[in-house]
Amino acid sequence: MPVTVTIPTALRQYVENQASVTLEADSVGALLRALTERHPELGRHLYSEQGKLRSFVNIYVGDEDIRFLDGEQTALQGGEQVSIIPAIAGGR
Repeated sequence: MPVTVTIPTALRQYVENQASVTLEADSVGALLRALTERHPELGRHLYSEQGKLRSFVNIYVGDEDIRFLDGEQTALQGGEQVSIIPAIAGGR
């Protein structure tokens, strides 16, 4: 079941400057593993040294944050849109 992952501008350099990537996966965790296997440089920006999704990386399936679903075990259906949204800090 193909699922499309939207890549934020700040991370596109690690995925051959693609705005989105389509992969086969049945869960968010499997999708992210497939994405980082295909694009290893991206992995260090998504995961900590302990293999945990970084706290400032938000993953959405459609409009739903996976933290309020089943986390990385959130099931995916073909055709769904997954978005990686890094938190942005700064300002005064």
